[in-house]
Amino acid sequence: MARDCTTLAPKCALLLLLTAYHILSTSACHPSYEYFIAEFCLSKFSLDMEALDQRLWCSWEDTVELYGSLTNCTFQIATKVGCFWPNQQVDEFFISIHRDYFKDCALTGRLPHDPPNHILGPFIAVPVMITLLMTALVVWRSKRSQGVM
Repeated sequence: MARDCTTLAPKCALLLLLTAYHILSTSACHPSYEYFIAEFCLSKFSLDMEALDQRLWCSWEDTVELYGSLTNCTFQIATKVGCFWPNQQVDEFFISIHRDYFKDCALTGRLPHDPPNHILGPFIAVPVMITLLMTALVVWRSKRSQGVM
């Protein structure tokens, strides 16, 4: 004898209700969550970033603490209002942060700069020396072969 939802209607309804609650509780969040993270987290992060020289925004060493504080703030507010973290609102929030503050940064997160002189020097000096040596060798060889004829 097969059991189906028609014979177990109350149990199936309860199972359906619990499943719907679970899906809504994992995807839904407090309606004011976006307001809270904008008001508390974004405002502090914006002030901290404005205090930092804009040329240093792409320097991970200079922004890692600010970024970590922002991340922790969004997590703490999610915990307080009963939201799961991370969630879609947090993802969209961080995408807008990256669009506003880190759009001109390299993908590696490092500032592009020249290597130190002790590394750059040999890469310049060696080709120059080889060019001068080859030129001197060609001139010396061309003068030597003229006297053999």
